[in-house]
Amino acid sequence: MSEAVELWADGACSGNPGPGGWGAVLRLGDHLRELSGGDPQTTNNRMELTAVLEGLRAITRPVDVVIHVDSSYVERAFTQGWLQTWRRNGWRTADKKPVKNRDLWEQLAGEVERHRVTWKRVKGHSGVELNERADALAVAACAGAASALLPQSGA
Repeated sequence: MSEAVELWADGACSGNPGPGGWGAVLRLGDHLRELSGGDPQTTNNRMELTAVLEGLRAITRPVDVVIHVDSSYVERAFTQGWLQTWRRNGWRTADKKPVKNRDLWEQLAGEVERHRVTWKRVKGHSGVELNERADALAVAACAGAASALLPQSGA
């Protein structure tokens, strides 16, 4: 069996909602690829989801993927069956409210289904090298999204 791709993903938000960023690090053996992006008005949960989604989208063919996240929101949706329950309930939560971020959940579910995924939850800000790198990418992208909101001075 071939070696699994590892995906480390994290999101950040300055205010919630507010400017946000996401970061993802893909590793296959000794090869690393970093991805990031931002949004001027978003939530932390949307950025957490986007980090995983964009990381998976960057993988061009179906493979074994180990996804490392510090977001219980993202990890539990897959490991504790929340996603299947939401689908079965017409994208409603247990208290009959619409599932937030449905658009991203649907896209992410499609990407996850392309691969053989193992979920690993890591404690955030605990010195795990590639999780810290994903966080740094997310924070930098968040800062970039925030600076895009500042008035530009004319010359």
